[in-house]
Amino acid sequence: MSDTLVIIPTYNERENVEAIASAVLEACSFADLLFVDDSSPDGTGQLVERMAAGNPRVRLLTRVNKQGLGRAYIAGFRWALERANYQFVVEMDADFSHDPKAIPQLRDAAQTADLVLGSRYIGGIRVVNWPLNRLILSTGAALYVRAVTGMPFRDPTGGFKCFRREVLETIDLDTIHSNGYSFQIEMTHTAWHLGFRIVESPIVFEERREGQSKMSGGIVNEALWMVWQLLARCGWRRRPRVVHPKSVMAVQGGVGA
Repeated sequence: MSDTLVIIPTYNERENVEAIASAVLEACSFADLLFVDDSSPDGTGQLVERMAAGNPRVRLLTRVNKQGLGRAYIAGFRWALERANYQFVVEMDADFSHDPKAIPQLRDAAQTADLVLGSRYIGGIRVVNWPLNRLILSTGAALYVRAVTGMPFRDPTGGFKCFRREVLETIDLDTIHSNGYSFQIEMTHTAWHLGFRIVESPIVFEERREGQSKMSGGIVNEALWMVWQLLARCGWRRRPRVVHPKSVMAVQGGVGA
């Protein structure tokens, strides 16, 4: 029985889901795959449903309306926690910007850490085919998040991660309110302030192969304001107070909290 669940949220990703599913399952014999689809009008959900009918390692969770990235991941986390066999939960994009071959690397790092962040900015800039303005936005956002919150991570906005089950069980998912890419910041910040051990693992990020980016001005604005809300939520503290008793204490490599 698989101990790892890979969660991929989708909205109009019909061009990508078959290829990404095949790549994930080939790279990770130890993992199941859950697509969380927001009733995509292009038929993404129906295609995944047919895939799931022919492969027990592929699952589909359909939501009635488009509710955003954060709500999709929260739904996926709850689905995983309802099933006791999943001890590691990976989140990633459907568009091949995250390489499925890196999943084993993240899971291996999670053997001695509580949360592993796939990092584009360790050992240089590991981004392929991005326009300069997008790269400046991303690296600038990372610096902004670190400056405001005090988190020491070089890539706090990335969406390729591996959680140990204990982290998701401890976080009150009802208190996670952000919905765009700031969701990634909020989850990491919450785990960090709960005292969990977080490391970064280097990945290569590639611009999506098919479909359109979901980035928008509203998503950027949400992230700009969210970091200040996070700082206020923890009493304006820029360092965690405690180490969580369930936290894995011995970590080899990476950048720790």
